[in-house]
Amino acid sequence: MATSASLPLPVLLAGGAAAAAYTNGRTQFSYDLKLLSSVIPTSIILNWRAYRGRVNFFYRLEDLATARASANRAFVLFEDKSYTYAQTYDIVLRYANWLKERRGVKKDEIVALDFQNTDTFIFLLFALWALGAKPALINYNLSGKPLIHCVKKSTSRLVLVDPTVLGNVGEDVRAELSGVSFEAVTPELEGQILGMEPIRPPDSLRNEATQTDMAMVIYTSGTTGLPKAAYVSWAKVAMAAGFTARLNETKTTDVFYTAMPLYHSTAMILGFVHTLLAGATFATSRKFSSSQFFDEVRRHNATMIQYVGETCRYLLATPPKIDPVTGENLDRKHNVRVAFGNGLRPDVWNAFKERFGIDTISEFYGATEGSFATWNLSRNDFSMGAVGRNGALYNMLVAHNLAIVELDIETELPLRDPKTKFCRRVPRGEPGELIFKLPADNIHSRFQGYYGDEEATSKKIMRNVFKKGDAWFRTGDVMRWDNQNRIFFSDRIGDTFRWKSENVSTAEVAHVLGSHPAVLEANVYGVELPRHEGRAGCAAVVLKPDVFARVGATGHGEGEPSADTLKSIAQHVLGGLPKYALPLFLRLVSGDSVQITGTNKHQKHVLRTEGVDPKKVGSDLVYWLRDGTYQRFGPREWRVLAGGQVKL
Repeated sequence: MATSASLPLPVLLAGGAAAAAYTNGRTQFSYDLKLLSSVIPTSIILNWRAYRGRVNFFYRLEDLATARASANRAFVLFEDKSYTYAQTYDIVLRYANWLKERRGVKKDEIVALDFQNTDTFIFLLFALWALGAKPALINYNLSGKPLIHCVKKSTSRLVLVDPTVLGNVGEDVRAELSGVSFEAVTPELEGQILGMEPIRPPDSLRNEATQTDMAMVIYTSGTTGLPKAAYVSWAKVAMAAGFTARLNETKTTDVFYTAMPLYHSTAMILGFVHTLLAGATFATSRKFSSSQFFDEVRRHNATMIQYVGETCRYLLATPPKIDPVTGENLDRKHNVRVAFGNGLRPDVWNAFKERFGIDTISEFYGATEGSFATWNLSRNDFSMGAVGRNGALYNMLVAHNLAIVELDIETELPLRDPKTKFCRRVPRGEPGELIFKLPADNIHSRFQGYYGDEEATSKKIMRNVFKKGDAWFRTGDVMRWDNQNRIFFSDRIGDTFRWKSENVSTAEVAHVLGSHPAVLEANVYGVELPRHEGRAGCAAVVLKPDVFARVGATGHGEGEPSADTLKSIAQHVLGGLPKYALPLFLRLVSGDSVQITGTNKHQKHVLRTEGVDPKKVGSDLVYWLRDGTYQRFGPREWRVLAGGQVKL
């Protein structure tokens, strides 16, 4: 037998390389080093800026605007306009002077911004920071009661409004908020603002800020109730944005493009602020358009793009983009190297990468008000669909800060051991609620909660979880953490439902449905039925136009899908899901998408409430699973079900 001493050097080197590669694959050591090299420098820089009294992001803009290497670098690209760092800084000073002198905005005052993505929105954001004031970012789709609620929660006396959404500020809103001034920032007003002197506000307005002080107010989506105002600290923004920049290796030459709304944390913190901290270029559009998305990507020469929720599914559903002159397919004609965001479903993941020629998916999981996040920088199928991953080293360092615990679906609370009264971690690979550890004696340092809402804040904190006195943050999400240290999203607590004494994950059912070639989109939820316990599976679906008898002028299918299509879908779910998880009902949604939030995430609350009662579903067609296919479900079938003549 040959010894190592008798083997040639190339063989030894090859063997050593293979062994190292195997070890690295098993431990994911190099990936852990990347995670650590992203978080450690970010933390050091944050503490250095805090020590110097410069946690306010106005200082980062000022540094880039006054440095010779970056002053003339493009910072903001919007429509046909481009602003360098120096130009942005000059405009921001004029806006700040206007806010201070003409509108009386003071240090620590909260001013609400009700804007679509525009250059003006960005100028106002920095101008408020320059004055030591705090922006509250309002969802521009809101009107009526939700808008009134959000403005009240912000305590703002001044709401600056994008003229394009001013119609949402109705008389009902103004009457209920009589002490609040709503002002549209029109082009005429912008002209007046730009005529102000570019006076730099004194440091005394900003440099007393600490890491835990408020940077901004960002609202939750409010899918099951009114939005909650999350208190977002400088530290939270700086850590999340700085980590993102390092993990994705964002360079000063990169152009980051997003069409996701800046009122949401994904676009604001992980898009805009991330670009600022990296000293790169930020490009944006007023709002998301699936047909125009890659046109904008090419227009701005973007190298990084952002998605949220079903964004990639909608992009995948668009017809190929063909150059009208050359006939060239433009789907892969761009310079995008990474797509970054959250909510990319496994059934879309590879199809999106392959069609648009994108090498890297950078998926993350986190909450605006949360204290921790998970990350998955993915270039292969190993971590496809995962919202986070890590190796053995990172696992040892952070595992004590997160846990997945057993959950009672009925009470929507973590289960506690009858004897110890403590929570129990689930075995690897099993679903449970993801929770993050908080410093028990100083929770505010990691979790600032909801602004002006102690009750909602306290509901997110759980005490005495694994030992007496400890504190943990409840994410409200059901996750799985497998033996290879990959974390997968399973469901939102409240979305998971029980049927036939089993827990059903809506995300897993949607994944199976979404993989059928006729299905464009599926939103799964549980519905209550007469004379049945639990909730039965129902899916609001959008089908491809070509499965209908005819296609309308808008490109949407009209009439009913073919019998073959309905049977094919039925056979697909029967073969891919256990009996208890089957979507017993299909609701064909009119139009091109199911109910979504402004960030392309599915809404289920209204759909659950309407159920499958024909009187409540409007013009949508409903089908139920019978005899191996989906058949029409209408008033007669509802009466049969309500009369107890059918047991599902």
